[in-house]
Amino acid sequence: MKKDFYEILGISKNASEAEIKKAYRKKAIEFHPDKNPGDAVAEENFKKAAEAYEVLSDPNKRAKYDQYGHQAFDGSGGFGGGHGGMNMDDIFSQFGDIFGGAFGGGFGGGGGQRRIKGSNLRIKVKLTLEEIANGVEKKVKVKRKVQAQGVSYKTCSTCNGQGQVMRVTNTILGRMQSASTCPTCGGSGQILDRKPANADSQGMIVEDETVSIKIPAGVVDGMQLKVSNKGNDAPGNGVPGDLIVAIEELEHEFLKREGENLHYDLYISFSEAVLGISKDIEAVNGKVRIKLEEGIQSGKILRLKGKGIPSINGYGNGDLLVHVNVWTPKTLNKEQRQFFEKNITDENFIPHPEKSDKSFFEKVKDMFS
Repeated sequence: MKKDFYEILGISKNASEAEIKKAYRKKAIEFHPDKNPGDAVAEENFKKAAEAYEVLSDPNKRAKYDQYGHQAFDGSGGFGGGHGGMNMDDIFSQFGDIFGGAFGGGFGGGGGQRRIKGSNLRIKVKLTLEEIANGVEKKVKVKRKVQAQGVSYKTCSTCNGQGQVMRVTNTILGRMQSASTCPTCGGSGQILDRKPANADSQGMIVEDETVSIKIPAGVVDGMQLKVSNKGNDAPGNGVPGDLIVAIEELEHEFLKREGENLHYDLYISFSEAVLGISKDIEAVNGKVRIKLEEGIQSGKILRLKGKGIPSINGYGNGDLLVHVNVWTPKTLNKEQRQFFEKNITDENFIPHPEKSDKSFFEKVKDMFS
């Protein structure tokens, strides 16, 4: 079980933004790789602190976490698409400015230059319901900015490779020192030294790359997954951005999805309803045969356990709900009409709903409870 984010930072659930920031800075300095070289436990604690700060410093994410806990971020958002595999370069590039000069003005990489992160790329992947139910690996072609062959960079003379410039101002409280991103190198600590003819002003060219994306079972429409380091390169010694993959669910011909459950409308004739019959039902992994008892009523819902969509959180599969609809013929021949006219007052043809036969509203209530 994952440890509570508030407990990781050593703060109360009523902590202010300033208290959260202060607590994170304290923890991250304590477990920083520069202070604990080769210490795997310290590195793990460093990642956990950054993970906690990434959620609690964002009001929207914090509100979701307070309401749903870690489950609010399973499968989406955060580092690594699920707060599981923290990336050190992500932490350094996104939260480095919180440390000021605690590590020689540069955060990450052993006391030197900052490592900026390249921009993210975004694509949309369309998935069938079958692919969503089973998980799938997709290969997509993306156009990425990468450093050109033969490009070279040199240390920025404005910030001496720190990526930040310090300013001292006189105030009524005395001399105040503040740090800001270097205007010359944009925070990378390096500037272009040699640029190949085919490169842009940052020494980049655009190349096509085929990226393999492993999509887990149970994803939902609109969910975003992250493929680390498959975005655009950053100049100099920076780290690549990420590839953000937006999921689009294609509509199924027969099945309708509701969370992890699937719905199927089964139409049967009046004769089939009276006599009973076996039918093949369209399921997400092929057909399933079900048996309808004699005298089945229109509106009956049959629940096929575990025949729905897997939970993205690993909590098993949803169900397949089969909605039985008795098809009433719109036209009759003479013989058919005489049969029904003869039996219209017959006791067997007069509705006699039992207490166990739920009303439409009761069925809807059961579906959503």
